Amino acid sequence: MSKSDEKIPIDSVLLLPDGKGINKAYIDIILQEEIPVLCINQNNKKKKLISFKVLCDNNENFWQQSGSWKYFLSSEDFGKIKEKSAVKTGDWELERPKKTAAANKEKKAEKGYGDELEKFAEMSVEDKANHLAFDKSQLDMLLSKTGDDKAVAEALVNSTKDAALINHLVFEEALHVIDEEAKKLTQSIVDNTHEMVKSSVQLMSEEFLNNNLMNTLVEKSNGTIVQHMTRVFLNGVAFLSYFNNLVSTSSAIQKLRISFVDKYRKFYHSLLPGFPADNIILERVFMGGMRAIPPDMLNKWSVGFLIHDIGKASAVEYHEGEATYDRDIVIEHVKLGYKSVMSKTNYPIEASLITGYHHEYYGDPSGYGYFRAYLKQFKKQNPEAKQEYCITYDVNPIMDFKALAYFPAKVLEIIDVYDSVTDPNRVYHDAMTPKEALVMMREEFIEKHHKLDAILFDIFADFISEKQKALK
Repeated sequence: MSKSDEKIPIDSVLLLPDGKGINKAYIDIILQEEIPVLCINQNNKKKKLISFKVLCDNNENFWQQSGSWKYFLSSEDFGKIKEKSAVKTGDWELERPKKTAAANKEKKAEKGYGDELEKFAEMSVEDKANHLAFDKSQLDMLLSKTGDDKAVAEALVNSTKDAALINHLVFEEALHVIDEEAKKLTQSIVDNTHEMVKSSVQLMSEEFLNNNLMNTLVEKSNGTIVQHMTRVFLNGVAFLSYFNNLVSTSSAIQKLRISFVDKYRKFYHSLLPGFPADNIILERVFMGGMRAIPPDMLNKWSVGFLIHDIGKASAVEYHEGEATYDRDIVIEHVKLGYKSVMSKTNYPIEASLITGYHHEYYGDPSGYGYFRAYLKQFKKQNPEAKQEYCITYDVNPIMDFKALAYFPAKVLEIIDVYDSVTDPNRVYHDAMTPKEALVMMREEFIEKHHKLDAILFDIFADFISEKQKALK
């Protein structure tokens, strides 16, 4: 508990989910003043102060949700709120009021999603879907042309950025209706996003991704979150293309077999200690062996890359160590995104798992996500069971707890960390160069802590190195 928590009076005002709600006038004041809320976990008594606005950005009815957390306003703050409000104390409402037009406008201008969010927020769902269809048509027009890298970069950035913003907005709407209604609401967006992603994958090869494309992205968007989502999608698609070419047309797998014992066995044996060291081979790491990713699977994974941070609120910083970093808030975006994709849309389960499992870090304490909780429960019910593989390409072995990790989620972990530390818009630290980022990631995420996958990281490092050479 921080010192600021200790200053909260005992006679705080509880925001009860089954009792008193908050009057609209009070809500407006709390948001305007960015009044902090004392959050107390009833199970472990953990306390923390978090801005009401930040909590609302994650879930606008957070205090009305059942769970282990209870939320309090200090009596002092509540007194100030009442003084600034013309509403009488007894005039309570159970439900949070509908947002005013002014509040809606403020919400639309979320810093993390940029000014363009407002344009899409004014559109109907049908218009949003039509906009995605138009973006796809622009991509398709370029499929028959060659040599115009600038036009391709513009189209890829625009379509990816638009899809990220539109999905974010529609997901927010879907959270407030029952699952079946949400699936109907989001269906046209899901369908058109799928089609847009297919065209993007066809249009982009790993040779195309370069700094010019990234610069185009920076120029095209002023929202840090949407830039991140776009960069991760484009980097992810390019890397998967690079990976496919590597395992299909070279002796890379044979080279890995030769170097495996000396270079990798110790790392993977620590992840699968239940097996003799001699039993830790490449096929034990990658269930079914390393192989190229078929087009249908690649498209599904690419959709997952695009929407992986769909549950992230505008106030959440990306990289641990930033001044505003709050672990619980960051964890919540993974949970919210996973639940949203799984229950509120008809996106494939592959996309849901990527959204929910892309911060697992092989069970390292700094990681988080649903899989470790599910795995813990599974082990409790099946004490003799053990994971037989490190990584699977397929969904069923993850759902059946046969493997420790899902291939695209492990790829996304690497790209996610790399992007966060090389982001040119970092506020609290200077962006690292690609070389600095790779050195840091190897030391902190591979050698000191077994968070990222060692083999996939080495392939990614080669991928980045080749991109840098191509620019010289």
